[in-house]
Amino acid sequence: MPELPEIETYVRGLQGPMMGRTFTGVTILWPNSIRTPIPELKQRLPGQQVERLIRRGKYLQFQLSGGDTLFCHLKMSGELLVEPRHEPLHPHVRTIFDLDNDHQLRFKDMRKFGRVYLVADPAQVVGQLGPEPLEADFRAEDFAALFEGRRGRLKPLLMNQRFIAGIGNIYADEGCFLAGIHPARQAHSLTADELNALYHSLRQVLNQGIICKGASFDQVYRGGAFQNHFQVYSRSGEPCLRCGTPISRIVLGGRSTHFCPNCQQ
Repeated sequence: MPELPEIETYVRGLQGPMMGRTFTGVTILWPNSIRTPIPELKQRLPGQQVERLIRRGKYLQFQLSGGDTLFCHLKMSGELLVEPRHEPLHPHVRTIFDLDNDHQLRFKDMRKFGRVYLVADPAQVVGQLGPEPLEADFRAEDFAALFEGRRGRLKPLLMNQRFIAGIGNIYADEGCFLAGIHPARQAHSLTADELNALYHSLRQVLNQGIICKGASFDQVYRGGAFQNHFQVYSRSGEPCLRCGTPISRIVLGGRSTHFCPNCQQ
């Protein structure tokens, strides 16, 4: 699933073709992806202009002139494409948003897990998300405060979007490695120094991911290069680039987890 850097890359790529554009219509080819009553979406969206496009966690958030907000969550295989109206549709396009310049914003989703919401109050969709890890006012002490009274394994906690927003499998593995912390550690056992190291490591790998335009994977999200900088993720059995020990793989919270058993004891 695309994580914070991949979604941030999407947002930056769509700002040029989408800012100031007005929606003129909606065609829904896969109703299950729409989380707003379809008649309501078709009535409220046309005529609204895109005033701002940002990322919140793993959501793309279109702030509209009529006061509504359009959210898209790409889930496992979603893509958002701006294409001329006359260009043939890919067979996996699920929703078509007509624009005022003879183009369309097309929501393509091979696995059909993606979701679309149109709401008056953004909190209806993202109100339960945790803080953004890269915000300038999110300090190391704020990060440490999140762990107060927390129990459970570290990596599943980092991937809990209500705990902190945007971090998924790749960047949790890479951040834990850079901090030298085993991903299966109990969250309450981390020292102040370890929490400080983890805070800076997560921000470093997320920023590096954004610079690289994310990590290309699956044949769905393409164009990124962060996979060329993986230290542990998806490198099971390969030598650690720091000490040479074979990278290990375990399952935590139902997800494959990669770490160096020497560097992350």
